[in-house]
Amino acid sequence: MKSVTRSLRILEAVAQHQPVTVGELTKLFGLPKSTVQRTLNTLNEAGWLRADRRDTTSWEVGVRVLAVRPAALQGSSLFAAAREPMVRLRDALNETIHLSVPDAPHGTVVVDRVDCDHVVRTFHAVGDISPLHATATGHSVLAHLPGTDLDAVVAHGLRSYSASTPVDAAQLRSELARVRAEGYAVNRNQFRPDVCAIAAPVLDADGTPLASVAVSMPASRYDESRLPEWGRMVADTAAEITRRRSGGWFSSPTRAWTTPAPRHR
Repeated sequence: MKSVTRSLRILEAVAQHQPVTVGELTKLFGLPKSTVQRTLNTLNEAGWLRADRRDTTSWEVGVRVLAVRPAALQGSSLFAAAREPMVRLRDALNETIHLSVPDAPHGTVVVDRVDCDHVVRTFHAVGDISPLHATATGHSVLAHLPGTDLDAVVAHGLRSYSASTPVDAAQLRSELARVRAEGYAVNRNQFRPDVCAIAAPVLDADGTPLASVAVSMPASRYDESRLPEWGRMVADTAAEITRRRSGGWFSSPTRAWTTPAPRHR
């Protein structure tokens, strides 16, 4: 129990002071550096902590924390910026909309969802974790991560979930190049059977993917001929969330699609 208590206290300290180094944590707790490093490595392997992308000697919390308490995101600039555009996209398409955040190389974590009113619809619970290489949300994130992060995902293993899952590294890299060029990713039954999705990234000022917004639907309602239209709508929604989060709350995205009046639900 002593080691569990220590791990939780170190996790809390990282959350409070992030990004924080091993040396800083050693001074804070008065523990041997080897003990702190071992605890950090254990929490990292479990997905609770990760090395800072800009300084690998520093540590920060991983988004897996959101799988335990997704509501922790509520009130953040991302959650506040995303909710209204997600509702409008749902009203325009009448399909389920998800907001997910990345936890490379583990996957993406669903942190918000807006449901459609179809009796038959897709469902991802808030807190669900999906693999990066086999989903539209994952591809929209991977396409904008550094090559070293993609290498880590490949090294982690490209597990096959269906006949459509990209399990070849070259095939995956080719698909990510298409995502960067077109602005959105597509999942045609690659992860869950009979589920299709289209996703686009929400980017930070430096181009780092903070999240992914996606529309998902049963394969029976997926229409390949409408992919360019749907892809543009999802990409526009992601771009609007990006602007709203960065402070451009009153700028309206240019759209060629019309959002119907909100439904009474």
